[in-house]
Amino acid sequence: MRVLGIDPGLTRCGVGVVDVEPNRTARLVDVVVLRSPAELDTPRRLVRIAEGLEAIIEEHRPQAVALERVFARSDVSTIMGTAQISGVAMLIAARRALPVALHTPSEVKAAITGYGRADKKQVGAMVARILGLDEVPKPADAADALALAICHAWRTGGVAGTAVRDSADGSAGDSALTPAQRAWLAAERSASVSGAARRLKR
Repeated sequence: MRVLGIDPGLTRCGVGVVDVEPNRTARLVDVVVLRSPAELDTPRRLVRIAEGLEAIIEEHRPQAVALERVFARSDVSTIMGTAQISGVAMLIAARRALPVALHTPSEVKAAITGYGRADKKQVGAMVARILGLDEVPKPADAADALALAICHAWRTGGVAGTAVRDSADGSAGDSALTPAQRAWLAAERSASVSGAARRLKR
């Protein structure tokens, strides 16, 4: 199972790709930290990170995407950047019908080190050991992304959930959706016959 792990952030977005065997053996495929300069406005920063994520997905063709779950922090600007990049990543994955899973930092730490309150140094050291690396991937965003990918594969066997696909009559899977998901799907179907949608499809 090939998993793409994303440690979302607007200034630095860690991205790691690992192959994990059924016996839990993991191998590094690629790791990178995508960056966007603070002097750009937010829309252009989002585009820059999005283009990097799309390029990595196109190159490595992961079978699942693992993201850090956004949680409350004292720094509101950090929360906003993390949430914005998370949304971009989920959109990119959904457009490719890739299943997406969210894991909390505690879940990742517990899966990788056996201790839900491990620090970043401990997580990085275990990531290096699991992947057979000579040194810890740096910066920490890179190690965190790899930890997310490994955690996901170990916790779920690479299964993040079933991607929603429309049947020929557009009804398949609707009963399993939340009200918000059904509303979103209805809006997408409505847009598919709009003039704007027709222009996009040309």
